[in-house]
Amino acid sequence: MKNTVLTFREAKGREKLVMLTAYDFSTAKIMDRAGVNALLVGDSLGNVMLGHKNTLSVTLEDMLRHCAAVARASENALVVCDLPFMSYRVSREEAMRSGMRLLAEGMAQAVKLEGGADFCPVVRELTKASIPVMGHIGLTPQSVHAMGGFRLQGKTLTQAQIILDDARALEEAGAFALVLECVPAVLGQRITREVGIPVIGIGAGPGCDGQVLVWQDMLGLTDNPAKFVKVFSEMGQAMAAAFAAYAGEVRAGVFPGMENSYGALDEADFEGLR
Repeated sequence: MKNTVLTFREAKGREKLVMLTAYDFSTAKIMDRAGVNALLVGDSLGNVMLGHKNTLSVTLEDMLRHCAAVARASENALVVCDLPFMSYRVSREEAMRSGMRLLAEGMAQAVKLEGGADFCPVVRELTKASIPVMGHIGLTPQSVHAMGGFRLQGKTLTQAQIILDDARALEEAGAFALVLECVPAVLGQRITREVGIPVIGIGAGPGCDGQVLVWQDMLGLTDNPAKFVKVFSEMGQAMAAAFAAYAGEVRAGVFPGMENSYGALDEADFEGLR
């Protein structure tokens, strides 16, 4: 069954939701066929696809290109696309234009933005314009410099209260779901219980309504992954071995063999070549 914003919300308390990042057509198609509920075209592509140290330099054009590729692959998964750092923070008008472009040109079905209560006016404007919004609170990578790095959030009672209040405010503003990143498990469970929209955790413990991971992390392609990452398959090692085997066969003249080559209908026809 096709996953939509409506089915996503209806899954709250009934079934765990599965979300993965996706940035290209081929990978997204595999994930979609595997039954993933939502594909997140994250601005994490700045790290894992473009080699940046953070997500701040990712542009709206970057997101449009990658989102359209993922959307073309998805038959069943909900496609959610990040609003990058410089696309929604200056004005509501800018946020509206960015959100509309992601749905119209990027073929996203929803957008995600980072930030809590301060961004609720933007969430309201987007949802009024029929642009579904997924919130993102806790560790917000676009605020890496303000947070002093990629750190656990909500460690103190004061910090935890702010994050809980942000979750409530985003729900009230019209967000259909939340990503909750890198907070203590007990806080993740409390927020999930307090709000009536799905809470998708990433480093927020098992009590959330669902989970999301960066696919390069969970397949072992990332050096020094975060504590909250589980490596489900060492694909990085398998890829390295395959690349090395290919290089070895090319250099040894083993590949391509005749089974990988095209023959003529009649090789005698080529004897007159000069």
